[in-house]
Amino acid sequence: MENVYRIKYQSRLYDLPYTIIQSRRRTCGISIGADGELTLRVPLGTSNREIQHILLEKQHWIITHYLEVMEQAKTRPVSDLNETQRSALEKRYLEAAREYFPRRAAYFQTFTGGVYHRITIRDQKTRWGSCSAKGTLSFNWRLMLAPPAVLDYVVVHELCHLTHMDHSPAFWQAVAAVCPDYRIHRKWLKEHGHELVL
Repeated sequence: MENVYRIKYQSRLYDLPYTIIQSRRRTCGISIGADGELTLRVPLGTSNREIQHILLEKQHWIITHYLEVMEQAKTRPVSDLNETQRSALEKRYLEAAREYFPRRAAYFQTFTGGVYHRITIRDQKTRWGSCSAKGTLSFNWRLMLAPPAVLDYVVVHELCHLTHMDHSPAFWQAVAAVCPDYRIHRKWLKEHGHELVL
């Protein structure tokens, strides 16, 4: 049975289907994909009552971000590629990304410090990059469609997480030291990230 969260906002009712992913994580997280899909990531053993409490507590964030994603979907480019063409192009971009991201990470690591052990390239729906506690950097291949400076910002962002596993002032100072215009690139991703499609 599909989980549905009903929200009333500005006299309208919205039924938002959502998926629950339980794992060994310690905290709860909510994300909204490019198509409006709502995902809740919660610790193992989280009860349905606790999940409903999380949804209620975060309802303002959920509805405002959901409506923002739906608005962005209206301006998302419509591809004229068929499935075979898209698949072939994605494969090429993936191959290029597997070669390009390690080069950029190696270059910027000389400025950021920290030690990473491997780099993975993914097709994440809600994230541009991530850094695990074990030193694995992951990047979204769709950044290959973004301006090079934006891609470099994401690389620097994740490299800085090797020494600051948070978004504290110290973390942003480290990012700014290597990428002074990071706010511009972060804003570009927020406004145009949904356009990075084939």
